[in-house]
Amino acid sequence: MTDTLTRSTPVKDGPPVPESALRTHSIGPFEFETGGRLPNVEIAYETWGTLNADRSNAVLILHALTGSTHVAATAADPEPGWWEGLVGPGRPLDTEKWFVLAPNMLGGCYGTTGPSSLDPDGSPWGSRFPFTTIRDSVRAEALLADVLGIERFHAVVGGSMGGARALEWAATFPDRVAGVAVIACGAHSTAEQIAFAQSQTAAIRLDPHFAGGDYYGGPAPEGGLGIARRIAHITYRSEAELQGRFGRSPQPGEDPFGAPVARGGRYQVESYLDHQAGKLARRFDANSYLVLTEALMSHDVGRGRGGEGAALAGVTARAFVAAVDSDRLYWPEQSQELARQLTGSASRAEGRDVPLHLINSPIGHDGFLTDLEQVYPELVQTLEL
Repeated sequence: MTDTLTRSTPVKDGPPVPESALRTHSIGPFEFETGGRLPNVEIAYETWGTLNADRSNAVLILHALTGSTHVAATAADPEPGWWEGLVGPGRPLDTEKWFVLAPNMLGGCYGTTGPSSLDPDGSPWGSRFPFTTIRDSVRAEALLADVLGIERFHAVVGGSMGGARALEWAATFPDRVAGVAVIACGAHSTAEQIAFAQSQTAAIRLDPHFAGGDYYGGPAPEGGLGIARRIAHITYRSEAELQGRFGRSPQPGEDPFGAPVARGGRYQVESYLDHQAGKLARRFDANSYLVLTEALMSHDVGRGRGGEGAALAGVTARAFVAAVDSDRLYWPEQSQELARQLTGSASRAEGRDVPLHLINSPIGHDGFLTDLEQVYPELVQTLEL
């Protein structure tokens, strides 16, 4: 694996603690939706706040594709998290009131069992790691909740791939989810989203170091992973943001006119993408990127449930749906359609439609990370936080 999470020492099979610390918990053998079995799966997670006596104050937060368990800083881990303004004392998810749980997705590389994890014989699973779906991850997270004694979440919150997982939680376990927030994600992956994702997975598999997925012990396919990240990052940002930030300006000290990149000629936007690619290649495992990307490609809440309308009508949780107005990966229209089809939600039962809340951000899809504070009041009100 290219990197592992080393912020704190995992404490196996320990109870939730008031301060955030990376922990792992075994959920035992696991059967995957499309076939395949692992003899043991461990789920890594972090927590904030204190679980109350009747375990009724739990909130589940689910990360995006290359995210981690580290949602927000605490004294135990002062590094800022990826939704830093959301969790903590006096924040929308006030940890004086709520117990917040953030697991790493099944197949990931931040502590949860994934392709870089060792099998019982001590070898990485690599290419033998089973195909994983969003529903597989949700079932694994539910088993973790069982171990922790949490029968029902007051809210399940996620953005992008985390939004897909949050929606699957509400559809798969309606009795265990009182409220759900689906941010910058629709009810299924579209043809265009699958096309962007397939280009990324192909880049990794074509890397000469990929070795069919069994590259551990040798050079990692960082080149292919870097190209995948470049493709993804373009979809995460808007055309207007890239144009306004970089335009056609050359990278300082480099002249791209007549000099290919190999000879030191880059535009600023090329340098920016190179930087993003390098950062991810240093911290993420290429096989995990494949597993999680293909899980998101398979996202379809209506699969096997009589179609999307029937599946969403069965979601009974209070529902909060938000989109980024400049998002060109998960178009706001998809979120609007999702909100329209949540006919069984508690909001509709109370005589209210499920509105679409728009985050106004010029940067595109990543606005769900950088500008979520715009909809904090509505999130708190809808989910009764």
